Amino acid sequence: MKAVVIHKAMDLRVETRDVETPSGGQVAIAIKRGGICGSDLHYYKHGGFGAIRVLHPMVLGHEVAGEITGLGVGVDTLKIGQHVAVSPSRPCGVCTYCQLGQQNHCLEMRFYGSAMRNPHIHGAFQQVLVADATQCHVVGDGVSIEEAAFAEPFAVTLHAIVRAGSLANKRVLVTGCGPIGALAIAAARVHGARDIVATDVSDFTLGLARKMGADHTINVATQAERLAPFKANKGFFDVMIEASGNESALHTGLEILRPRGILIQLGLGGDVSIPQNMIVSKEIEIRGSFRFHDEFGLAVDLINKRRVDLKPLLTEVVPLEEAVRGFDLALDRSRAMKVQIAF
Repeated sequence: MKAVVIHKAMDLRVETRDVETPSGGQVAIAIKRGGICGSDLHYYKHGGFGAIRVLHPMVLGHEVAGEITGLGVGVDTLKIGQHVAVSPSRPCGVCTYCQLGQQNHCLEMRFYGSAMRNPHIHGAFQQVLVADATQCHVVGDGVSIEEAAFAEPFAVTLHAIVRAGSLANKRVLVTGCGPIGALAIAAARVHGARDIVATDVSDFTLGLARKMGADHTINVATQAERLAPFKANKGFFDVMIEASGNESALHTGLEILRPRGILIQLGLGGDVSIPQNMIVSKEIEIRGSFRFHDEFGLAVDLINKRRVDLKPLLTEVVPLEEAVRGFDLALDRSRAMKVQIAF
């Protein structure tokens, strides 16, 4: 079979690898679509992120959906021919955090396409993937395989909403409208947000933010003055979902969060300075949001039930042979939101 393998920064190859056979409790899946994620792009462009580096060739990818083609012994919950979205999260289930119900912090996590462990955990950008049956969530009739491949990034944003608490009747600010920010808007809308304002520096992404449910969009590069009214009376927004990883966006958002507002930090951008006096005087709560667990099943359920329409975020599907072109396109946020690979 063919797989998409990163060797080092800007060295991405489509290579031949052996096909595995499912053992007990496992299934074989013919991967049909794989979405290129921000972390995939970090591996491609920089060879990693922060202290995490690619030390040896690693199959990338964790946003995938496909068709069941083989069943291991004991699998009776799935059938050959079913379309499934595959959760890339494989916690151990027995460590301290798994036992606390915090599986996203598993001490022995095996997450597809991650160089956090050595040897690295190979990803799912391969034509045939062997996975645990418990990772597979059946895709509903009439739901396209492209939509199913959105389940993983959507689950990331659903976990951010869990971290924020109830959004019923809340005013929400989303800063950064790349794929995760745009999906966070959809997640906030389906969870009852009263009003959603989205900011970015690209009119292209802001246009898609409106399609995801943003009530108002502001280009902070050309319309920064439109944020000024939100500073009145110590702030306007109840919840801020920071999806850009940008220090300026963080500072501006804190200025327009209401006292006792909640900041969900979802974007990754390295070390940034935080205005401590503002955090203290406005009693702002800062909460991180990392990956997901139960939210993957919710993501598939919401997609299956047509509670969300994520199709506008799909920019292009490229064939496996053109994976490098797909990665280059995905790097260009002026014209690409989500690029998927057809396997």
